[in-house]
Amino acid sequence: MTLNLRQKQTECIARMLNLNQPLNATGTANEEVYKILIYDKFCQNILSPLIHVKDLRKHGVTLYFLIDKDRKPVHDVPAVYFVQPNQSNVQRIVSDASRSLYHTLHLNFSTSIPRPLLEDLATGTLNSDSTHRISKVHDQYLEFVTLEDNLFSLAHKSCYVQLNDPSAGDREIEELVEKIVGGLFCVLATLGVVPVIRCPRGGPAEMVASALDQRIRDHLLSKNNLFSEGGNFVSSFQRPVLCIFDRNFELPVAIQHDFRYRPLVHDVLGLKLNRLSVQGEKGGMRSYELDSSDSFWVANGSLEFPEVAVEIETQLNKYKKDVDEVNKRTGGTHGAEFDGTDLIGNTKHLMNAVNSLPELTERKQVIDKHTNIATTLLGEIKERSLDSYAKKENDMMVRGGIERGELLGVLRGKGTKMDKLRFAIMYLISSESINQSEVEAVEAALRESEVDTAAFQYVKKIKSLNVSLASANSASRSNIVDWAEKLYGQSISAVTAGVKNLLSNDRQLALARTVEALIEGRPNPETDSYLSFDPRAPKSGSGASSSHLKGPFKEAIAFMIGGGNYVEYCSLQELAQHQQPAKHIIYGTTEILTGVDFVEQLTLLGQKMGLGNVASTSTQ
Repeated sequence: MTLNLRQKQTECIARMLNLNQPLNATGTANEEVYKILIYDKFCQNILSPLIHVKDLRKHGVTLYFLIDKDRKPVHDVPAVYFVQPNQSNVQRIVSDASRSLYHTLHLNFSTSIPRPLLEDLATGTLNSDSTHRISKVHDQYLEFVTLEDNLFSLAHKSCYVQLNDPSAGDREIEELVEKIVGGLFCVLATLGVVPVIRCPRGGPAEMVASALDQRIRDHLLSKNNLFSEGGNFVSSFQRPVLCIFDRNFELPVAIQHDFRYRPLVHDVLGLKLNRLSVQGEKGGMRSYELDSSDSFWVANGSLEFPEVAVEIETQLNKYKKDVDEVNKRTGGTHGAEFDGTDLIGNTKHLMNAVNSLPELTERKQVIDKHTNIATTLLGEIKERSLDSYAKKENDMMVRGGIERGELLGVLRGKGTKMDKLRFAIMYLISSESINQSEVEAVEAALRESEVDTAAFQYVKKIKSLNVSLASANSASRSNIVDWAEKLYGQSISAVTAGVKNLLSNDRQLALARTVEALIEGRPNPETDSYLSFDPRAPKSGSGASSSHLKGPFKEAIAFMIGGGNYVEYCSLQELAQHQQPAKHIIYGTTEILTGVDFVEQLTLLGQKMGLGNVASTSTQ
């Protein structure tokens, strides 16, 4: 059984669009009903990477609107609502029903609707005498955004700040943990699997793992069980392992510049919900979609940028050769652009040429798209020396530092303010020890470039707490809010103690190495202390481990609390492919962040602690 999250979520949405009727082999309902789709902003983001307008038409959706927009009545047509279960959406639904905007309302909530809201819905429709308008109410458990077959995000903004905010109270953090647990529960319910859960001790990862374990246990006792697996103890080889981590586990990955195609496109061009806009050849902006339907993106996303440029050239030459071949066979002009007009020759060749036309046209579109994206990237790389940033940051992590002259040269050289700030923080994290005069020189260089140093000072402050933290007894530090210092400090301490925890010679990230150890299930000093939870097993002591929880596993879900990125995603996909036999790894996170996004969250934390020169916070 291979877990394909994108396929599973798409199937659930198709069923929802067909009024929750069973679908036939073509993925549509047996009886076509024309309908209207109403969604909120969050659910629009869920639909966007999965369903295109032509797909909506296929499922009989003729019109679609945001719920908070004013809409005109369409009396004889059913409406499918796909919204989050919150107060404003419920009020709007009651208003729509009372005004008889649509013939019937099929309500689909992105996750389970709390009882008080359900009562509000019932009371509101009863008072307006419109209960007959509500056809059905469904909890869909789809509150996550699937970007690729093996990549999802809960789209929870600023989780890192909320978890590490020194002023955050226990109540706020518990609410956030509950929200993350709800999103993960939706993912597991959609996949229909109960995983074995592993996580490091302490901090957000343990809280989420423990609460998720309890949530699944409670659900397994209910009548409407969403998990299709049979049997009480399915062997670990048939169940996935869910590995939960906190962003502080490996901080540099969220900050560094990376030179691989997928991370570069995301970081530099702002890939969002699989879409981006770049300057077109003839002026004006061109919008592109990059998803699993783009074979070039799938095949080359993990390559370094220069290799991608070579591959584009190779594909273009192959395309030209194939066009020449078709033209030769049909008596066309050598080297002519293949447009289907210059076709003469015998019928057989003519038919072959006609049949190959759509495929050649599509290939040309993909080549043009990636040529345009690569050209735009190249311009940014040259202007900002991004290749140099990526190489020097990697060297710093491997060597555990950088020469002072080289360091200050980078900070006074090319690049945006944010590039320089990210480089300075990477220097801070990679250094074995803090050299006070060097750090002051770095801060002075940043101020020269009018960079707000709040994020730099925040990391410096947390790092300086290492000594006292190492000796602090964790049992005496019971306050949840202490994560901010405790975990952040420990993670940086782990970095400074030995670079091997970050990048080995083959550039394998600590996350990938740890997930590999958890999948293989062999004794390993890095993961032996990890907690294990099995929601299907009788409850024993907290995180007690038994042999069936150790693996090995064929499939894994790695989840990062506090923001993930395409660098980690690429690293895990490479790991999965290089395993013998190949394993299957899904990567998820609370939100997908660029290096700039993450450093902005560090800046906010620094400002909350009264750090930084608030002269300029611009990223340019």
